[in-house]
Amino acid sequence: MSDLTIAPHEHGVIRLFTLNMRPQEAKFLREPGAADQVLGVDGLDLKHIDIFPVSDLEELGLFGYLNEGCGVSEDQLDRDKLDRIEGWVMVVRSAAFGGRATKLTPDPRLRLIGLYTEEATNWTGGVIKTQSAKPFSAPLPPTEDDRPRRFGSSLIVILILIVVGGALWLIL
Repeated sequence: MSDLTIAPHEHGVIRLFTLNMRPQEAKFLREPGAADQVLGVDGLDLKHIDIFPVSDLEELGLFGYLNEGCGVSEDQLDRDKLDRIEGWVMVVRSAAFGGRATKLTPDPRLRLIGLYTEEATNWTGGVIKTQSAKPFSAPLPPTEDDRPRRFGSSLIVILILIVVGGALWLIL
């Protein structure tokens, strides 16, 4: 697979492009449909595309942005290469393609710097050995014979109502 081919249902991939254009043109790419044109694909989700000047990152830099902000592991990143990048960049996440397979045909003013993968969450865990984790270990619901009798409570409520009713009859 080439770096510009998007597989169907691709997930967790980040593409970093440098933008060789005037700042006004780069800012315009934030408008709906503009990123679609320069990447040569329709229907991109702008919520998953970041376009900004590297200078906005200040001390964090592209290395920190990708590592700390996007979850790219350090072993995928070349700090020296990323520190040399100046001007505007475009960061395109897999989610921008909406799970569709496509091939990018970027404008010549865009240059792909790298393709990075986000660290995935490890959802595996060890075996739980406690008694409560075993199947069918929860207490069974009460049966007819185990339910408390409500007869005594009902009798007390009826007696209270008779007394209150009698007192009200005497007062009125």
